[in-house]
Amino acid sequence: MKGSFIDTKIQNEKAVLVGVDLVSYKKGKCAEYLEELAFLAKTAGADTIKTFSQKLEMPNPRTYMGQGKIEEIAEYIKENEIDLAIFDDELSPSQIRNIENSLKCKIIDRSMLILDIFAKNARTAIAKTQVELARNEYLLPRLTRMWTHLDRLKGGIGQRGAGEKEIETDRRAIRNTISLLKDKLKNIGNQSAVRRKNRDAMYKVAIVGYTNAGKSTLMNLVTKAGVLAEDKLFATLDSTSRKVVFTSSNHQNKPLVFILSDTVGFIRKLPHQLIESFKSTLDEVSDADLLLHVVDISHYGFEEHIDIVNKTLFEINAAQKPVIIVFNKIDKYNPQPSNEDIFEDKTIYDIDLLKKSWMSKENNPVVFISASNKTNIDELKDKISEQLLLLSNQ
Repeated sequence: MKGSFIDTKIQNEKAVLVGVDLVSYKKGKCAEYLEELAFLAKTAGADTIKTFSQKLEMPNPRTYMGQGKIEEIAEYIKENEIDLAIFDDELSPSQIRNIENSLKCKIIDRSMLILDIFAKNARTAIAKTQVELARNEYLLPRLTRMWTHLDRLKGGIGQRGAGEKEIETDRRAIRNTISLLKDKLKNIGNQSAVRRKNRDAMYKVAIVGYTNAGKSTLMNLVTKAGVLAEDKLFATLDSTSRKVVFTSSNHQNKPLVFILSDTVGFIRKLPHQLIESFKSTLDEVSDADLLLHVVDISHYGFEEHIDIVNKTLFEINAAQKPVIIVFNKIDKYNPQPSNEDIFEDKTIYDIDLLKKSWMSKENNPVVFISASNKTNIDELKDKISEQLLLLSNQ
């Protein structure tokens, strides 16, 4: 593949979303997942027209859904002139082929959708290289099918990037491209390691969290870094580092200096190709002395978001880092959510009870803030200084 990603700027494709409601899911969980998928689709530039789900013990290995449900979806797509169907799990090459034959429209799985958003939002050379590597690794096992797929369907979601004009590219060329991209990222990683080593005299604090939790807003508030902060998933992909100087009562009002880094957000079912290709960016997390785990407390699935971030930290060998749990968006917290099915097995707390609950059961320091309203930021600064002082005394 030659060149880098090409943004075709095709927006507002009409989409249907498809997800399996596993028997093992709690009531309302599938609806929550499809809601997140709709947010992903919106971020990519698609309008969700309808969602389809089916209760199954596991996805159908041939067509993901049962044959009857596939026929129902196909009829709806034909009658409403739908452009694409987006599936909430990664599909195998044979599943893509079988579903496409039935639905007669473009088929996108969750991994391809996330890769498309990353391609759309990549701005710097390193981000573009990382996304291109992840996309190539995703396409390699799907190569035979995907090239004919790309030949027929020009542009739109899932079609951003190198590949549309290189139909004749074979597996060897793809492997060579992957090898070159890995070498390029390795060199970038070595350069980044040198820069991080030059900052070893200062403590390093990294902001982590589920995508759209408010990490960039917090980064801007503390450092005035000018990082893009939007109500979109994966609005920013590049790690941004800034030197921070502030005084704290815990530090005898002496200046406290450290490096603060913002990092790419995590998400449920993040394609493993992206985790691998973004290792050089996530090294900011691995090298940090302290993590600020930002949580959107206004989201009804915030507890699962915490678990997903913790699992991702484990995957990149950063699970043992000192952590401050930063519950953000307290100004938007609603103890009575509209979708109460999702809270079937949970006690609904008001914000004060929620604070007491998490402060008592969480081993890490906890602080509740609103980055957009600048609420409790001094308390957060005190927590950071407390933890850095503890590290300096070890």
